[in-house]
Amino acid sequence: MTVSVLVPSSLAREAEDKREATRKLGYVARAATIFRADRLVVFPDPEGEDGRFGGGFVRTVLRYAATPPYLRNEAWGMRDELEYVGILPPLRAASQTGSESNGSGSSRQGIVTEVGPDHRVRVNCGLQHPISLNVPPGMEVEEGERVTVRISSRRPVRAKLEDAPLPGLEVEWTDLPAALGREDAGVRIAASRFGEELTVGRLETLAGRVARDGMTVAFGAPERGLPEILGIDPSAVGAEGDADVEPADPGFDLWLNTVPNQGSEVVRTEEALFATLAPLSLRE
Repeated sequence: MTVSVLVPSSLAREAEDKREATRKLGYVARAATIFRADRLVVFPDPEGEDGRFGGGFVRTVLRYAATPPYLRNEAWGMRDELEYVGILPPLRAASQTGSESNGSGSSRQGIVTEVGPDHRVRVNCGLQHPISLNVPPGMEVEEGERVTVRISSRRPVRAKLEDAPLPGLEVEWTDLPAALGREDAGVRIAASRFGEELTVGRLETLAGRVARDGMTVAFGAPERGLPEILGIDPSAVGAEGDADVEPADPGFDLWLNTVPNQGSEVVRTEEALFATLAPLSLRE
C-alpha cells in the first residue's frame, strides 16, 4: 500500500516572508511524515505562484526537511532558500530513526563520500565516522549519491549497502496527471470544500478501499483550491468523480470535503493535510 500526498507549487503564495514560508512547508512535511506518506509530490501551478516563493523554493525546502538531520549539511550546504531552515519542526521519521535504530535491522540513508577500488565505498550514514562497505553486485554508485544502509550492529559496526529505495519520505516534482496516473496511485482523492462531505458512514466504506489499495490525496493552495488550479467550475464538482469536468479533470476517483461545516472561513493547506490524512489513516 502506497500513500502519496500532492501539493501545488503555489503552496507558499500567501506567506509574508521567507521565515513564514519555511515554517508552513515544515508543517506540510511533518503532516506527511506523521501519517506515513511514502511520497510528497509537488505539482506545478505557475499561475498561482508568488514570485518570491515559487516551485523551486517549495521543492528545495521540502526536500531539505525530508533529509535526515545527520546528512543535511553534507547534502545541501549553504543555499539562499534554506536561510530559515532552523525553524523547521523535526520530523523524527520512524523510517529514519526506527524503533530499532540502535539495534538490529534498521535502515537509514547514507551519502557516498568516496568510491574506492574492489567495489568498496565509504558512506556517511550518521555514525561517528564514515564506514567502508561493499557495493552489491550489479549496483553502481557515485560519490555524493544517497544510498540505503542496513545496520545490524553499532558496537562493533556491522552494516551493508542495499540496492533498495531510500527509507523515509520521498519528495518529487511531477505534474498532476502523471502523479494520478501511477500504477500504485490507489484511491485518487481531491481534497476540496466543494467535494462530498466525509461522514462516518462514508469513511467506513472508504477506509477499506484505502487499506487495500493505498491512496493519493491532492490539495490546493491558499485562496486557490483544486477547482481553480484545474480550471473547473466548482459547481460542477461531484462525488465519485462523476461530474462532467473533462478534459480539465485529470482523473480523481472522488472529491472529498474532510472539514464539513468548517468554523473558519479559510482552512490552510497544512491544516487540511492533518484534517484529511487523520481520518483516512483509520483502519477497519
